[in-house]
Amino acid sequence: MPNHYYLIIPASGVGARMHSENGSLDEQTKIPKQYLKLDNGLTILDQTLKTLLSIDQITGCIIAIANKDHLFVKSVFNKHPKLLTTVIGGKERMHSVLNALKALTDFAKDDDWVLVHDSARPCIKASKIINLMNQLKHHATGGLLANKVVETIKQANGNIANTTIDRSNLWQAQTPQMYRFGILFKALNTAINDGINITDEASAIEYLGLESILIKSSKSNIKITNPEDLALANFYLTHQKKSLKNKTYGV
Repeated sequence: MPNHYYLIIPASGVGARMHSENGSLDEQTKIPKQYLKLDNGLTILDQTLKTLLSIDQITGCIIAIANKDHLFVKSVFNKHPKLLTTVIGGKERMHSVLNALKALTDFAKDDDWVLVHDSARPCIKASKIINLMNQLKHHATGGLLANKVVETIKQANGNIANTTIDRSNLWQAQTPQMYRFGILFKALNTAINDGINITDEASAIEYLGLESILIKSSKSNIKITNPEDLALANFYLTHQKKSLKNKTYGV
């Protein structure tokens, strides 16, 4: 039987950096950044789901939301047939992903694939995800979308630069990050039990001593973190719409 592809979206954060730099968002609405509206009328989270759930090979999705989240019920994807369930997010991203993986045990086999994608990356291109799937489908572990670092990187003490870092082997990690279900479950469990701070799934895989394959992404796959990122995301989405209109995807 072919492997299944499952999607996990950790969406229980509040976007502290987004709101701390824009008082009106924080003081007037207190809306977590994944629920802020884009120019196309969709929330950041819904735009993310629109792209990912359109991919034929993704058969099921689990979203980790905050304990007191009252906004996802209003999502246009709240009753989507691919939505298996929602789970309560944890203290950190790694805990949210692990909670979702626990819920996936009722559906996924050890060698099925799990794609973990940031809720605040709404500009992801379906074509990049399909390439990720195609490139990794025979790999034993998995990998992630990433871009090579092209700018000069400085190591600093405060705001004083003291070292230039060799960028030739540096990559900037993005999402989705895609791994075999059984391996990812073990990696996150091991890291959390050992008290290791894991910032992404690839870090957990590395801690387990396994390799991740880096698959080239696009610069438009930005993570909305600061207020100016919202305008940039709207720009990318407007231009993507012209090329993606009426197009469906499958591997």
